[in-house]
Amino acid sequence: MSDILERLAAVIESRRGGDAHASYVSKLLAGGPDAILKKIGEEATETVMAAKDGERTRIVSETADLWFHCLIMLAHYGLKPADVLAELGRREGVSGLEEKAARTGNARTQTEGKSR
Repeated sequence: MSDILERLAAVIESRRGGDAHASYVSKLLAGGPDAILKKIGEEATETVMAAKDGERTRIVSETADLWFHCLIMLAHYGLKPADVLAELGRREGVSGLEEKAARTGNARTQTEGKSR
């Protein structure tokens, strides 16, 4: 599975700085975070709507669109699918509630440190 993500990431990276009129990915990358994040928001909404309707084919299709646009976002920030997979691996076997509490605690600690 990660091979597919890595191949897509390589294609996305190869489009960086390309002709925005000839490549959708080049166009989004040239548009910067606002263009990329707007598209992720649209795709996330479409994914939620497909899931709400229970349409399995659309759920898969919209999730693929969402993941693809997230790969573009990762590329924009110099990240790779392996970075996300490593984080998922780090979380494996950890209760979701414990993991979220740890992140919330870290956010509080960082915020408290800034206010001092």
